[in-house]
Amino acid sequence: MSSSEGTGAAPSTPGAPVPPQEEAAPPARRLLGIPRQRRRTGPAGAERATDTEERGTLAFVESPVQLLNVLEWAHAEQAAALTVVVLSPHDPMTRGQLRRMAELARDEGHTVRWEEARAGASAPLRTVRGLTPLLRRAHRVVIGDPFSRYVQLLLTLTRARELVVVDDGTATMEFVGQLARGERLVRWHRHGRGRGVREVAFAPFSATARRRLTPEPDGGRRTVSVFSVFGSLPEAPPGVRVTANEFAWTRGRFGPPRLTRGTDIVGTSLVETGVVDADRYLDAVRALADAHGATRYFAHRRERTDKLHRLATETGLEVVRPDLPLELIARRGPIGRLVLSFPSTVVHTLPLALTGTGVTVAVCDVDPAWLTSKASPRAQGFLDGVTGTAREVRRLPFTQRIVAG
Repeated sequence: MSSSEGTGAAPSTPGAPVPPQEEAAPPARRLLGIPRQRRRTGPAGAERATDTEERGTLAFVESPVQLLNVLEWAHAEQAAALTVVVLSPHDPMTRGQLRRMAELARDEGHTVRWEEARAGASAPLRTVRGLTPLLRRAHRVVIGDPFSRYVQLLLTLTRARELVVVDDGTATMEFVGQLARGERLVRWHRHGRGRGVREVAFAPFSATARRRLTPEPDGGRRTVSVFSVFGSLPEAPPGVRVTANEFAWTRGRFGPPRLTRGTDIVGTSLVETGVVDADRYLDAVRALADAHGATRYFAHRRERTDKLHRLATETGLEVVRPDLPLELIARRGPIGRLVLSFPSTVVHTLPLALTGTGVTVAVCDVDPAWLTSKASPRAQGFLDGVTGTAREVRRLPFTQRIVAG
């Protein structure tokens, strides 16, 4: 397995274990072509925001893609005085990519505040207490995941008059639809049968957050906007401003990439979220690799090590674990002239990031027979919607051989 920056290291030996990425690795090296900017730090080495930054824009992110889209939004809006708060997750791969993205954010002149928001039982209270002064002072708050309980809790504390939601993958489409219908915010892949004790206890905070994310009537003081790659989002409720993410920052900073003669496959976490059966997924990957001569598999950061081990063994594909979001990896190259994916965010983002490079992005439909018994009743319709709304992509139907198992 390769842990690369999209450079395609030496092919992994079939059957070799997938090495985990070290969480406590040294700080990532600065990416070439972007000047480093010096920042003031506090006693413990944490970034110290200036008074202007504290009164400006506050962004909350929990994933590398969210941070990438915050940088795209800041570039498009020419936003100054941006303070990015990273609510760090546990997953080592996600943490590693977030640290690389944090370097990029700092190099762009933004302040980054890294919060160990899940480091023990007392961490949430400590984190919220430390962030409350910033929330009270900020006039604009940018969030990457409106479904996050952490973010919903923080939204109940803010007085910001401007709220901005940037894409957190395909979930943005579901968020906008639920907001328009006045529904409680529930991730699309959740089954939705009943509500646990924690959900019931958190319900008042979630309801308050949903109200904050609902624009006030004309003349109101609070505005809500969505920054998205997903077209015009026709389900957006009245009063929500939708602006297009064209990945202009990514294209301006990286590439164009060198193209290889091979085909690359982009992995998804549909198995890890309980939507797609693991055996059917591996069968589909194998069939795609055989049909299109694919040689590399870019793993999703949430894909399990044992699954990737099996995939490399059974398909012969070189498994690459990127250390940055795939949009940046692809833009820097090298990348295949054909990129295959299942329904996911990348079928919307890669065509934008790779505009004018000659790369073709193709999406393979998910057959209903691949879904698990635990999959949400909404899963098939949602996945079909992800594929159907993608622009500038080829659509590959599932094969009867895979359906038959």
